[in-house]
Amino acid sequence: MSAGPAGCGSAPHRFAHYFIICGLDNETGLEPDALAGENFDQSPLKRTFKSKVLAHYPENIECNPFDQDAVNMLCMPKGLSFCTQRDSLAPRFHSFLITREDGSRIYGFVHTFYEEVTSTQIRSAMQTLHQMHHAEQHTSPNNCPSSSSSSSSSSSSMDSLASSSDEVESPSQTGVQGGCSGSGYDAERDTLYVSKAICLITPMPFMHACRRFLSQLHRAVVSHQPPPLPLESYVYNVLYEVPLPPPGRSLKFHGVYEPILCQRPGPNELPLADFPLGEAFQLLGAENLVQLFTCILLEMQVLLYSQDYQRLMVVAEGITTLLFPFQWQHVYVPILPASLLHFLDAPVPYLMGLQSKEGTDRSKLELPQEANLCFVDIDNHCIELPEDFPQFPNKAEFIQELSEVLLHYGLSPEGGITSPAPTTTQTSVTGTGLKNTVLRELVDDGRNGNLPGEALDVLELLQGNPTLERLQALAKRTGVKVARLEALVAGQKASGEESMGGRTGIEEEELRTAKLNVQLREVFAARFATMFADYEAFVIQNSPDLEAWLTNREQMHNFDKASFLSDQPEPFLPFLSRFIETQMFATFIDNKIMSQWEEKEPLLRVFDGRIEKARLYNVRAPSLRSSVYQKCTFLKESAQAIEQRLMKIHHTAIHPHLLDMKIGQGKYQQGFFPKLQADVLASGPTNNKWSNRTGPAHRRRDWPRQQPDHLGLDNDLKEQVEGCLVVQNSMAFWEWDKAPPPPVKPPKKSFSACCLKYMQEARSLGKNLRQPKLSDLSPAVIAQTNWKFVEGLLKECRMKTKRMLVEKMGREAVELGHGEANITGLEENTLIASLCDLLERIWSHGLQVKQGKSALWSHLMHYQAREEKTEQQAESPVSNGQERRKSESSIGLPALRVSVVQDMRHIQNMGEIKTDVGRARAWIRLSLEKKLLSQHLKQLLSNQALTKKLYKRYAFLRCEEEKEQFLFHLLSLNAVDYFCFTSVFTTIMIPYRAVIIPIKKLSNAMTTSNPWVCVSGELGDSGIMQIPKNVLEMTFDCQNLGKLTTVQLGHDNAGLLAKWLVDCVMVRNEISGHTYKFPCGRWLGKGVDDGSLERILIGQLVAPCSDEEVVRGSKTPPPQRSPSQLRRISISSITGRGNKPTTDQIQEAISEAVNNIIKHFHKPEKERGSLTVLLCGEGGLVGALEQFFYHGFRIARLFQKNVFVWDFIERAVVYMESADQMGDLQETAEPLGLTCDSLCRYANAINNTSRNIGKDGKFQLLICLGARDRLLSNWLPLLVECPIITRMYEETALLRDRVAVSSLINVLQSLHDFPISLETSLTKGVDL
Repeated sequence: MSAGPAGCGSAPHRFAHYFIICGLDNETGLEPDALAGENFDQSPLKRTFKSKVLAHYPENIECNPFDQDAVNMLCMPKGLSFCTQRDSLAPRFHSFLITREDGSRIYGFVHTFYEEVTSTQIRSAMQTLHQMHHAEQHTSPNNCPSSSSSSSSSSSSMDSLASSSDEVESPSQTGVQGGCSGSGYDAERDTLYVSKAICLITPMPFMHACRRFLSQLHRAVVSHQPPPLPLESYVYNVLYEVPLPPPGRSLKFHGVYEPILCQRPGPNELPLADFPLGEAFQLLGAENLVQLFTCILLEMQVLLYSQDYQRLMVVAEGITTLLFPFQWQHVYVPILPASLLHFLDAPVPYLMGLQSKEGTDRSKLELPQEANLCFVDIDNHCIELPEDFPQFPNKAEFIQELSEVLLHYGLSPEGGITSPAPTTTQTSVTGTGLKNTVLRELVDDGRNGNLPGEALDVLELLQGNPTLERLQALAKRTGVKVARLEALVAGQKASGEESMGGRTGIEEEELRTAKLNVQLREVFAARFATMFADYEAFVIQNSPDLEAWLTNREQMHNFDKASFLSDQPEPFLPFLSRFIETQMFATFIDNKIMSQWEEKEPLLRVFDGRIEKARLYNVRAPSLRSSVYQKCTFLKESAQAIEQRLMKIHHTAIHPHLLDMKIGQGKYQQGFFPKLQADVLASGPTNNKWSNRTGPAHRRRDWPRQQPDHLGLDNDLKEQVEGCLVVQNSMAFWEWDKAPPPPVKPPKKSFSACCLKYMQEARSLGKNLRQPKLSDLSPAVIAQTNWKFVEGLLKECRMKTKRMLVEKMGREAVELGHGEANITGLEENTLIASLCDLLERIWSHGLQVKQGKSALWSHLMHYQAREEKTEQQAESPVSNGQERRKSESSIGLPALRVSVVQDMRHIQNMGEIKTDVGRARAWIRLSLEKKLLSQHLKQLLSNQALTKKLYKRYAFLRCEEEKEQFLFHLLSLNAVDYFCFTSVFTTIMIPYRAVIIPIKKLSNAMTTSNPWVCVSGELGDSGIMQIPKNVLEMTFDCQNLGKLTTVQLGHDNAGLLAKWLVDCVMVRNEISGHTYKFPCGRWLGKGVDDGSLERILIGQLVAPCSDEEVVRGSKTPPPQRSPSQLRRISISSITGRGNKPTTDQIQEAISEAVNNIIKHFHKPEKERGSLTVLLCGEGGLVGALEQFFYHGFRIARLFQKNVFVWDFIERAVVYMESADQMGDLQETAEPLGLTCDSLCRYANAINNTSRNIGKDGKFQLLICLGARDRLLSNWLPLLVECPIITRMYEETALLRDRVAVSSLINVLQSLHDFPISLETSLTKGVDL
C-alpha cells in the first residue's frame, strides 16, 4: 500500500477514504452564514453560523480528491447550531452523497453531537448578540419572528423559500423567557454548547457499519472511562487497515467497543443498498411510496421535505435503489444545503431533499415551479402528485405483494412513524449478548490469524478446560487484569443456553433490515422483469460497429416503441408510453446496444440474467401477454444469500493497535473530541497484508471497476462510455448542446482510442452541471449555470419538436401507403404532454415572484388583464394583439377572430378544468390544434415590459436569441395536423357555426320549405335542428362531436319554391377553428334529380387558406385524403365531365376502397377515425360499386325520366318475390333461397323507411347494410341471374361479365373478417 498521502494504489480497496471533523473554528469566531437564508429577527441561538472543516485525514487521495467546501456544506447543511443546557443535546446521525463529474457517487456518514463552548471570546460574542437582539425586540415589538411574514411581496420566491424554512422556531428549543425574545442566553448562568460533526467518507454506502463506528467513537469521548486505545488507533484502522469486502463476501472489523459487520452482494445479486427501505415504507406507507416511485420513473421534479436529514437520505436512496435495472439520470441532491436553494429553480427533472423546521406550514413554502412537481412531506406522511398522472401497472396487486412482505417483518403497510426516529444507535450490549460477542470475536480472530500466541492459548484453554474457576482465581492472585477473561468465562457458560452462532440484538436487527431490504427490492425488480421480459425483441441494432453507432446515435431509433406498446396490455399503456420516453430508459437501451461490443453494464447483466432465469422456469409463449399479475419468486433465495454471508464471516480485518505516537500525544478529556495527531494519520502502512490479499486479478484494477454495483460502471472504459451516452442521448440536457461533431472515421482502432478524446471534450463542456457544484457559489458560477440551463432548454425544445414532427409526418406517410407506422395516438398524447411540461419549465425559469402553480397560466393572466384594460380604454372591438383569420372559403363562413385572450376565454369557460396547470395545458393543446402556438407565445412575449416585470435577467424568456429559436422550433409544428384538444376534452360544450351554400345560378338561393340539418361526428350528433326560413347560416352549442363525419340535410317540400340545389354545407368548430366541407351538388325536392328530400353528406377537413398560412409553408394533406389521389382517376370527377371510366379504372377503384377499409381495421382502435368516410366518402366503397353498377347501364330513355340503379334493384326484387310466390325458387338450394329472402327484406325495409332519401341514397344504404351484415357477395349472383338484367344492361356491362363479377365477389369477401359498424345517421329509420 502506498505510503504517500496522494497515492491511490490501495485507496480503491479501502473501506473508508477520509475521516473528517467539522465544527466551530475558535480562531475565526462567529461568522454569520449569509448564503443560508439568514433571518436576523431570530434569536442569536437560532441563527446560522459558518462551520469549518477543522481536520481531515488523510490530506488527499488522488482518485478521490478532497472537496472541502462540499463536505463542510453537507456535514453541516444548516451550519453551526448553538444551544444551552435547557435544550436537547442528543447526538444525531445523517448521511449524504456527492455525485462526481463521471456520475460516480461518494458517500458521507455524519455523527453530529454538542460540545461545550470553552472559548470566552465566543461566549461573550454570543452574549453581546443577545443583548443587541433583546434591545431591538423592545424597540420594535411588531418584529416578533412569529408574526413577521416570510417575505415581502417584492422578494423573490427563492428568498421567501429560504426564510420560510427558518421561520418557525422549534418548540423544543424555545427558551424559558418566551415571547419575542426567544431563548435567551446569559453567560453567567447558562452553559453554551455548539454542534460538532465527525464524518467518514466511503466509496460504497455501508451505512449501518459507518453509523456504528462513529457512534462508538463518540461514546469513547463522552464515557467516564478512557477508551482502550487512543482514538487515533481506531481512525487509522478504519482508514488504512479495513478493506472493502469483496463481492459476495462479508467482513468484520472492530470499533472501539464492539465488532462491526458488513457484507457485499455477489455479482449476480441486486447491487448494494444499505439504507433501510423498511423505514422509508414506514415513513410514507406503501401506497404513497409506489406513487412517488412512479413519479421518479417518469422523471418528474421531486422534492422531499423533512426536519430530519437522515429521513431525506433514507427516502431518496431507498427510492433510487428500487429503480433497478434503471438509473436516475438527472440532478440528484438528497440534502440540499440552505445556500443552494436557488437550485430549486432548475428547469430540469430533479430529485432533491429540503430540510423543514418544526411547525413550518407547507402553505408558506413557495416553490419556483409546481406544475410538474411531486412534493413529498415525509414527516406528515403525505404526497402531492402532479396532474395528469398515470398509475403504475397492476398497482393494487403490486401494493398487496409489498404489504405481504412488510407484514411478514411486522411492519404496517400504511406506515406509522410519527416522531423522528432516534438517530443515534446506542450500541451498548449487556448480558449474554456481550459475552458471546467477545468469545466469538476470539474464535473469528483465531481463524483469521489475528490473535497473538498468548491469546490463542487462552482461547484453546477456555474451550477445552472445565475448571475455569481455578484459572480465574489464579489470575486474581497474580494481579492480572481479568475483565476480558471474566467476559470470556461468562460467555463460555452461556454458550450452553445459546449456540455459539447466536447474534447480538444489533446484529439480529441489521440482518432483519438487510433481508427486508432485499426482499422489497426483489418485488420491484420482478415487476420490471415481467413488464420488459421481451424488451430485447424491440431493440433496433443496425450499426456495424460501436464507432458508427456513436457517430449516428442522435439520428437513430434504438427501440421500436410503437410495436412494443401494441404488444402490451391496454391498462399498462398510459404509464409505459410515458416511461419509454424517459432518459433512464434511453440509457438502458443504449447500454443494451453497446453490450454487443463492450462488456455488459453490471445492472444490465443482472437484469438480463433474471429474465433468462424466468424464461427457464416459465416458458412463456409470445401470445401469453396479459395483465395477470405475477408474483416475485426470488424472495426466499435472496434473503438466504444475505443470511449465509452474515452467519459465516469471510474476512476479519486487522485489530486496532497502538501507533507510533509521541509521548504526551492523544490526551483524553471527557466530553471533548480531541485534536487527533495528523502525522500518524497522514498515510497508511507500507506493508499491509491486505494490499496483498485482494484476491483475483479483477479486484486489482482501477477504482471505478471496484464498485460496479453502485456506480453503474463496469470498468474505467465504461466510465468513458457513460459520458458518451449522455452526449448522444436525445433527452440529455444543457451540457451537451455545443458538443463537437463526431470524429471523422479513422482506421480501425480500439474503442478507447477512437472515442476518448471526443468524450473528454464533450464532458468538459458540461462539467459540474448535471450535479450542482457545491464548492463555488460565486455570482459568475451561478450565472454560468443558468446560462447552461437556457442552452439545455433550447436543445430539449429542438429535440421534442423534431421528434413530434418526424413521428407525426411518418404516421401520415403510412396512411398514404409509405413505410410502417411508428407512432400511436397514445404516443402522440405522451409527446404533447411532454411538450406541455417543457413549456411549464421554461416559464418557471428565472421567475421573480411565483403566483399559482402554473407559471405559464400566471403569465397569460397578467397579459389578459393588460389587454382587457387596453381594450376598454381604446373601446375597440379588436385589440392590438388580435387579427382576423381570413375565411376558409370565399363564400359562407365569416372570418374567425384569432387572439391569445380569445383562446384563454374559451378555456376559462370550461367548467371541467379546475386548476391553473390544467388550464395552461388545455390552452397549449388548443393553440397547437389551431396551429397558433408559436404565434400566440410570440404575441405573449411581445409585451416586453410585462416580461421584465415577471422574470429575472437570466431567465430563458429574456434571452432574445434563444427565445427566437424556441419560437421557430414551435412554428415547425404547424406543418402537421393535431386534434390534441378536440380528442382530449370530449365532454365540453362547443359552439358550432353551419352555413348552407346553394348553387344560385341554377336554383333559388332560398327555399319556401322548412329545412333542417343534423351534424354528426366521431363522438355523437347534434340531433335534428330546424333552420329558420330564409336563413342560410346558423350557430348552435353542442357537446363536443369530435372530428365531424356527416351532415344530414333535408326539408319538408312545402311551398311553391321547394326544390333546392345545394352546393355544399360548411360547418366550423368555433373554438378550434376546424372547418369541414360537406359537398352535395345535388337537388333536394320531389320530381327533380332522384326525388330526394334528404341527403347524407360526407365531410372533409378544409385547410386554412389565409395569406399567412400560405407564407408559413408546408401543410400535410387532410387525414382522409391522399396526395396520390390526384394521380389516380377520380370516378366522380370523370362522370361529372361526361367521360366514362374504363373497366380497369372501376376495378382498381373498388380494390382500393376495400384495401382502405382493411387498413382501417389494422390500426389501433382509438386511432381508426371514421369508417363512414371510407364507405360513403370520396373514393369510398359505395362510390366505387355505384360505378360498377352504372357501367353499361341504360340510363336515359326517349321522352322518359332518367332511370337509376335503384330502379334495377327494385325490379329485381319484385321479380324474385313473384317467382317465389309462383314456386320457381322452391327448387333452388336452401342457402340461395335464404339469400334471396334477405335481399328482398333489406330492399323493402329501405323503401318503407319514413325518411325521404332519394334513389341514390337508398342504393348507398343497401351497400352499407350489405357490407355490415356480410351479404354483398351473396346478393351479387342473384342480381346477375335475374332476367331483368338483359333489359336494363348492355351486353358489355361489367355486371354481365362473369369473370368481373366473380372477381368482385372475391374482393368483397375479404371484408367478412372485419366488424363493420355504421353511424346512426346512415341507418336511422330502417327497420330490419
